[in-house]
Amino acid sequence: MSLRVGMVAGEPSGDLLASRIMRGLRSHDEQTLCQGIGGPAMQSQGFELWHSMNALTVFGYVDAFKRLPGLLTTYFDIKKRWLSHRPDVFVGIDAPDFNLRLELQLRQAGIPTVHFVGPSIWAWRYERIHKIRAAVSHMLVLFPFEEELYRKEGVPVTYVGHPLAEVIPMHPDQAAARRYLGVEPGARVLALLPGSRASEIRLLGPRFLQAAQILARQDPALQILVPMVNADRRREFEALLRRYPVPNCRIIEKGAAHAAAGGAQLAAADGAHGDLAKRGPAKRGPADRGPAYRGPADRPAAWNVMEAADAVLVASGTATLEAALFKRPMVISYVLSPMMKRMMEWKSGQARPYVPWVGLPNVLARDFVVPELLQDDATPQALAEASWKALTDASYARQVEARFAAMHASLHRDTPALAARAILQEAGHAPA
Repeated sequence: MSLRVGMVAGEPSGDLLASRIMRGLRSHDEQTLCQGIGGPAMQSQGFELWHSMNALTVFGYVDAFKRLPGLLTTYFDIKKRWLSHRPDVFVGIDAPDFNLRLELQLRQAGIPTVHFVGPSIWAWRYERIHKIRAAVSHMLVLFPFEEELYRKEGVPVTYVGHPLAEVIPMHPDQAAARRYLGVEPGARVLALLPGSRASEIRLLGPRFLQAAQILARQDPALQILVPMVNADRRREFEALLRRYPVPNCRIIEKGAAHAAAGGAQLAAADGAHGDLAKRGPAKRGPADRGPAYRGPADRPAAWNVMEAADAVLVASGTATLEAALFKRPMVISYVLSPMMKRMMEWKSGQARPYVPWVGLPNVLARDFVVPELLQDDATPQALAEASWKALTDASYARQVEARFAAMHASLHRDTPALAARAILQEAGHAPA
């Protein structure tokens, strides 16, 4: 009998991770059925979508209260479905607030549960280990130091590496990415990634754009590329760009390069969700010579931008690891609203993380390889100064590149195969 797998992924990064797992599972059985909550990358692998991952992207803190009725409806719907028609195994990808609750209910009903991407208990709320031990049959972790942590706490665990280390090239092709995006080969390029949530755009966007204005005065030819994860985030960022116009600033969406010069004439959306493998860029630049650069169909716009850039100004999160794998010097920043900060401190019982670093590259390196400018330290002037060093200090950039290359090698494992083997074992379908 073919394997039936319940899955929940709550964000674009989890969608990509889950799609890799599905490939690994289907390499053992092409008829494996995966169903639940996910996104377009999972659907491209044949996922049976019950609810869009967009239903969970604001699960947590202030935004969750606004959408609590919808979140509860989604939660009870999928729990009822799986308790009525039991999957062979459930796999929760990240989204711990949602998935750990669900995993506890399913495991108590006798359904094996696998959680992929361990919550950052090494930084916040270590006491969550007790909930994890009760809810999770097997933990799949992305980072080598996590394996020892969970094993010490008696949680079955497998270090599977980070799938991004497999799909992001060890040697990025900056020239090809620039051809695709229509960027001059010799241009100085800063990637601006203010986040994928509305709250991040609102709190970080103005600071990032004011920093870009300072940088543009230092180098009027500086090119600014801003990838947007969806049309909603793009509209929110465009509104900010009108308030804080930046010359040579272009908004990039998946499948197309949308230009926005100084916030004036904002280009109309054109194929924002196009298949890169089948379509060229919607707008070709003067530097585009020869065949256009084409990434895979599920390649995020941010990857094209980071590969083309000289440096990255980025919100703390998965994007910092992606920038590290593209070997780009970066400046990491994050800002919480006073209410969000108070709620986070209340929920965690901590004013700061256990470790001195926030950005994943620094956590993995156990060192401040790249600067972190958080909260009140994230002033436009400070962001601009740190970004200028990342853009112009060639010796520093080479040192950062070397550290990130070593990090990439340590994270590169056959993640789909390792994850699939652990999931199949929990489901009682262990491969021969």
